[in-house]
Amino acid sequence: MLADGPLLGPDERLGLSLAGHGPARLADLFADLGNPQVAGGVLACAVALAWFRGARRPAAGAVLAMAAVPALVVPLKWWTDRQGPLTEATGYYPSGHTTTAAVAYGAAALLLAPYLERPWVTPVAAASLTAATSVGLVLRGYHWPLDVVAGWCLGAVVLLVLRAGAGTGRVRGGQPPK
Repeated sequence: MLADGPLLGPDERLGLSLAGHGPARLADLFADLGNPQVAGGVLACAVALAWFRGARRPAAGAVLAMAAVPALVVPLKWWTDRQGPLTEATGYYPSGHTTTAAVAYGAAALLLAPYLERPWVTPVAAASLTAATSVGLVLRGYHWPLDVVAGWCLGAVVLLVLRAGAGTGRVRGGQPPK
């Protein structure tokens, strides 16, 4: 898929047709939502709240999930060595910003959901922020569309492991997880 295959051509055509379109400042803002400083800051606030409310195992799991992002993304970037849309540089697959956004906002959603009357709001917010990040990255020409799709997939795997291992997001007996 990365070097040759049926999706490569359509991915590159779509990416080049979208790059540079849309309001640049808004696209930059959206792309920046995937910066570790932004997404990690949101997750840090959620971790602190969960920790101080006694949900220490889920909070620690969220921190470990976020630490797993560069440990997974960097070797994949080296291995795939995919060229970026508007550059000769390589190392664009998968999108680290998309993976960061998916894991940080997704883990924050899992941590915060048990404390809300309407817990469905958190995954909607997490998906919206990750989608905005993805759109910004493609519109600015920082990533191909399949780069961000791979970031979503990798982020989903990390979040599934987090949810299964740390008990994050599960409400037992109507009480937030401990």
